[in-house]
Amino acid sequence: MKTIKGPAIFLAQFMGDQAPFNSFASIVEWASNLGFIGVQIPTWDSRCFDLRKAAESKTYCDELKGIAAENDVTITELSTHLQGQLVAVHPAYDQMFDGFAPKEVHGNAKARQAWAVEQLMLAAKASHNLGLTEHVTFSGALAWPYMYPWPQRPAGLVEAAFAELAKRWTPILNAYDEVGVDLCYEIHPGEDLHDGVTWERFREATGNHKRVNILYDPSHFVLQALDYLDFIDIYHPYIKMFHVKDAEFNPTGRSGVYGGYQGWVDRPGRFRSLGDGEVDFAQIFSKLTQYDFSGWAVMEWECALKHPEQGAEEGALFIADHIIQVTEHAFDDFADSGVDEATNRRILGLED
Repeated sequence: MKTIKGPAIFLAQFMGDQAPFNSFASIVEWASNLGFIGVQIPTWDSRCFDLRKAAESKTYCDELKGIAAENDVTITELSTHLQGQLVAVHPAYDQMFDGFAPKEVHGNAKARQAWAVEQLMLAAKASHNLGLTEHVTFSGALAWPYMYPWPQRPAGLVEAAFAELAKRWTPILNAYDEVGVDLCYEIHPGEDLHDGVTWERFREATGNHKRVNILYDPSHFVLQALDYLDFIDIYHPYIKMFHVKDAEFNPTGRSGVYGGYQGWVDRPGRFRSLGDGEVDFAQIFSKLTQYDFSGWAVMEWECALKHPEQGAEEGALFIADHIIQVTEHAFDDFADSGVDEATNRRILGLED
């Protein structure tokens, strides 16, 4: 068995225009002082990362790694959540998702998609230059507006959506394969890959591409009333990344899974800071350890109630307390009789 690495922190929700959150050097120092030993980088935030430069310059990547190392921190993975979303956008969401892309491609869905694909390709090279072996992204969505089967979906609609999704992602997956990096899709509502069944659909549509893997985040399963522990039992060979994020689901007689169009504070399902929700992290860390998950435990903070800095301070300790230092020997080794094969055969009554 292997010991999970961590605690680490996803920087996306903490970047800002004021120190220490406005540069890579200062936010890494801040994270280190809280007890984090790893950082996951949002590649779209120029305050902490230049994606094109990282793809083209190993020297730049080595400089970033050096800054992290000076603070006893490791760069764990890169993220292209926002760019991955734009690889596949249903026209109903065009205007809202334009904000994820540069202004020069706003109002032009084809140009926006081409930009997103280029970003993913750059991220493959950047990951390679940083010596990383996993990368996290979103799948985007073509079928999501038809998630609920009313009006009745035409026959073949879902199959056509996943065929197109696979067509768009396969060249990207091949690029990641060339540099030895696993592409881990965060299973997330709003994406076509939002549960185990949809992830299976996508993987099958790509010809079971070996780089199609999973970022496991139990919070998104709580909000779907999906068994997040059974998910690990089923999909553990493909879980290569882990977001440690808490959530709670408190349905009432007025509102349930769909939330009634309410804001995050009032929804029955909402994200919480670590330890404030209902996710059974003791069981999650146990199962991932049992299945030899050797990646990073990365805190993602999203909470409608608590201040992010308090969430980060508490999160580092929470993850550290849940990481299981694996044992090097069996607990009952003290009772080992040390007998040999001949003795075993006598015990079983198999003597000649």
